[in-house]
Amino acid sequence: MTHDHSDLPLFAWRPPVCDVLTFPLARRVGKIRDVASKLVAKTTERAADYYFSQVSEALVVQLSKIGIPEHEQDEQIGAFWSAVNQEVARLSYRGTGSHDPRGAS
Repeated sequence: MTHDHSDLPLFAWRPPVCDVLTFPLARRVGKIRDVASKLVAKTTERAADYYFSQVSEALVVQLSKIGIPEHEQDEQIGAFWSAVNQEVARLSYRGTGSHDPRGAS
């Protein structure tokens, strides 16, 4: 005796399609501060450019590995470098010795 189970809800159930959500790169404060401090420490523009390339390539590999589409990778990496640039500016301002936002008047 065979049974047709196609009409039972349990056998018709399919798992929902899931999206991978990552923690946004621009919110990874520790990584941003680490990269910014290393960029500031580079003594030549060539060394800084090389480090920039290394970090960018590593981020692409990381995002590709977890299945993030290329257009979203570009947005994530652009936002990350924007945050790094803000941190570099903050570090540069802190290093000038003047903490008066009005300047040296």
